[in-house]
Amino acid sequence: MPQDTYDYVIVGAGSAGAVLAARLTEDPGTTVLLLEAGGEADADEVMIPAAFPTMFKTKWDWNYSTTEQKQLHGRRAYWPRMKALGGCSSMNAMIYIRGNRADYDSWRDQYGAEGWGFDDVLPYFVRSEGNTRLGGPLHGQDGPLHVEDRTYSHELSHLFVQSAVSAGHKPTDDFNGAEQEGAGLFQVTCKQGRRWSTNEGYLRPARTRPNLTVTTGALASRLEISGERATGVTFRQSGAEHTVHASREVLLCGGAVNSPQLLMLSGIGPATHLAEVGIETKVELSGVGANLQDHPVTPLLWYTRGTTDLGQLNNLTNFIRWKARGTGPLASNVGEAGAFFASREGLSAPDIQIHAAPAGFYDNGLREPTSRMFTAAPTLVSVQSRGSIRLRSADPSWHPAIDAAYLEDQTDLDALLAGARRTFEIVTQGALSNYIDRPWNLPHHPTDEDLLEHIRTWTQTLYHPVATCAMGNGEDAVVDARLKVRGVEGLRVVDASVMPAVPRGNTNAPTVMVAEKAADEIRKNR
Repeated sequence: MPQDTYDYVIVGAGSAGAVLAARLTEDPGTTVLLLEAGGEADADEVMIPAAFPTMFKTKWDWNYSTTEQKQLHGRRAYWPRMKALGGCSSMNAMIYIRGNRADYDSWRDQYGAEGWGFDDVLPYFVRSEGNTRLGGPLHGQDGPLHVEDRTYSHELSHLFVQSAVSAGHKPTDDFNGAEQEGAGLFQVTCKQGRRWSTNEGYLRPARTRPNLTVTTGALASRLEISGERATGVTFRQSGAEHTVHASREVLLCGGAVNSPQLLMLSGIGPATHLAEVGIETKVELSGVGANLQDHPVTPLLWYTRGTTDLGQLNNLTNFIRWKARGTGPLASNVGEAGAFFASREGLSAPDIQIHAAPAGFYDNGLREPTSRMFTAAPTLVSVQSRGSIRLRSADPSWHPAIDAAYLEDQTDLDALLAGARRTFEIVTQGALSNYIDRPWNLPHHPTDEDLLEHIRTWTQTLYHPVATCAMGNGEDAVVDARLKVRGVEGLRVVDASVMPAVPRGNTNAPTVMVAEKAADEIRKNR
């Protein structure tokens, strides 16, 4: 069991919590307790890049589902979230994307998140990054988060890029460079063909420090609040309940689902809703659990000819190859290539990202295709719809109600339709088209009605929920620009939930950046 009191108690050892624990314990005079509901991330399927879908709906997964989504024919969308050290950085597709300059400037200018403009956050992206190819001024080469070009890329991924270029998109070898638009291969958070999570890059080296205590299997049940100050955390472990105290601050790093859930369980949130589940309101904050945004993705698949796909290459020979050298098809992150573009004229930044995979990837990869296939999935990365996280019960073991509100705003549906149309055009012409046989579940020349029906039937999460504890200076802001929870002393939220708007691109690198910046902010208070 951990001791009773620490300088800082961190709840959640995910993409942000692992970073925060490592940075704060660089000072040997600072004590940190890191609580994680899951366990060690120590299995082959964690480290094999191509194996991440095999962890869905297993012991590694919180296994969330949304409420019925009106625009998706009333379907519930499955939301995998990793339950182990490293959080979703131990189960994601490892794509290293920062987002667009416009994202961070809008955090500052539209939401009042002073100090979070692009020029403010760039140094933290650079500090975290250890890029094997790209360097300054936009990239770091000696940070804890290893970033590399994959050791393996399938021929279809290269052909997708060629077809996108022949369709009018600019080629790029750096989606995190001066311009985001274009088509190319993604860089990944891997090291020599193996996953490189925040657990590997930040937490594992820090665990030798005597001032860091990591406690796994610890489900936080409530925050301890005395007067107007958060003083500690109560958690469940092995059937018993324990309380630990923070002499300086409690830091919530549970992510866009668990952080607002824990705040509400502790009486911090919208008073009317808390009363509905029998929780006394201690601090009324209407924005807790509100403002939820996620990237919806629509898988478009084609049967292929004259080539292979990742599914048929998943065999013992290639496992031995990966195990020995970190090479071969199992070093693929599945979503190998992509493109960013605007769905319509007049936009200041891209709103569509394509994820291209040399495999048939739909329904979160839970259904294995029986034929060789290729996937190109348009993803809406500038989202207007707003959903919510709400409690179903005052019992912390109950999953909350997640309403993603997918495509509720007509702008989102129009943009995703345009993105699907453009994706179809890219795949069915140019170099890639020589290997394309026919579309899956669509006619060769789909109408808008065909594509809309496909969108409503197959759209799923891209695993990027944010904004449920949004920062800013508006009435719905939960934390200020220093990530301090409004109305509560000694309490901050440090994870993707503080992002006031979802960035244009995969959210792991931005979450690491948030934690890096927060670590500096916290150290100012000492």
